[in-house]
Amino acid sequence: MIDADWKGLCRLGGVAALILLLYSIATVIILAGLGAAPATAAESFAMLQNNRLGGLLRLDILTVFVYMPVCYLLYLGIYAALRRTQGPYALLGTVLVFAGITLFLATPSALSLTVLSDKYAVAITDAERSQFLAAGEAILASDMWHGTGAFIGGGLLQIGAVFISVVMLQGKTFGKAIAYTGILTHGLDLAHYFFLLFAPAIGNLLVPIAGTFYLIWFPLVGLRLFQLGRGPAG
Repeated sequence: MIDADWKGLCRLGGVAALILLLYSIATVIILAGLGAAPATAAESFAMLQNNRLGGLLRLDILTVFVYMPVCYLLYLGIYAALRRTQGPYALLGTVLVFAGITLFLATPSALSLTVLSDKYAVAITDAERSQFLAAGEAILASDMWHGTGAFIGGGLLQIGAVFISVVMLQGKTFGKAIAYTGILTHGLDLAHYFFLLFAPAIGNLLVPIAGTFYLIWFPLVGLRLFQLGRGPAG
């Protein structure tokens, strides 16, 4: 049973899960249709000047403005569902997730490259262009996929998500199928962070595998949150 005051958060979490499912599908389409992010600042600047929207999508702007903010709502909904039966452990997992999201969002994003791209386009001298290219390379080296803060943040997010999935497994609120799918999904994503340090090829291989399981986990947890939000209050 979920307290009446918390049922709205469960439904909100359900909506968030479905939004994240749509985000995941959109990401696959973007990668297939537009390609991955460029490897250099010069390529990024040219891409942003030729096609601003397409460039921002390739630079994962949806991760900054959709995925990470909506994750707050999803895990808040999961906490609302678990707080009555497994409150302290659910709270710990949620704190880890929230800390990870916040660290991730604090790193430079595509918006920083957009500003530099515009300045690079109107630069007059080679010295100015070289300066903007150097700044762009610095941003790429410290962005949400390469920076220390983002790396730690992503790791904390996945540790918290795995922990919450284990908490789900100990109770009956979500069921074993959702719990095991969560452990597998977030466990693979967490392993991807570990292997990026020592075996990048393996880490990169784990990304699409984990991504496939997200397409299963998001609808499962979302529909369950909707059910909990509509069920009788405790």
